[in-house]
Amino acid sequence: MDVKPSESSAGTQLLQGRFEGRDAFRQLVRDALVTAAREGWNELVLSDASFADWPLGEREVVQALQQWSGAGRRFILLAAGFDDLVRRQPRFVQWRRQWDHILVCRKASTSDPLALPSALWSPAWVAQRLDPMRSVGIAGAEPERRVRLREVLDEWLERKSAPAFPATVLGL
Repeated sequence: MDVKPSESSAGTQLLQGRFEGRDAFRQLVRDALVTAAREGWNELVLSDASFADWPLGEREVVQALQQWSGAGRRFILLAAGFDDLVRRQPRFVQWRRQWDHILVCRKASTSDPLALPSALWSPAWVAQRLDPMRSVGIAGAEPERRVRLREVLDEWLERKSAPAFPATVLGL
């Protein structure tokens, strides 16, 4: 595993390079969200088939998201389905309800959930699992990497997905 941390403007070290394994990926997500809160990244895009391997329901992660949340922030969540997220990550679902006004949730229309990128994008740094089954991927702050990943995500968001995962379900 190539582990070359890159120092961000606040001194936090985020991985630059290859990562491998679920534990490494989960730690990457934790570190990125803590850094997002500390540095005030204005936008986050998280994309995955189900978010089953993501630590979004952990207390530390939800606290980081709470600190990150605020005026002028935007959080986009793209998934093939949200059932696992709702079932397995109740802390995140509660945070999602509170911050619905900054969240955009979209369900990808695909017959192959693995076709959907498994990635975390921000204006400052990105991580992408190239092999979600083995949690192997690459992370970095290079402008080309960020632009290329955002273009792929925008294609899914604009043409291959629809609104989903409402904060509340209204019944009659």
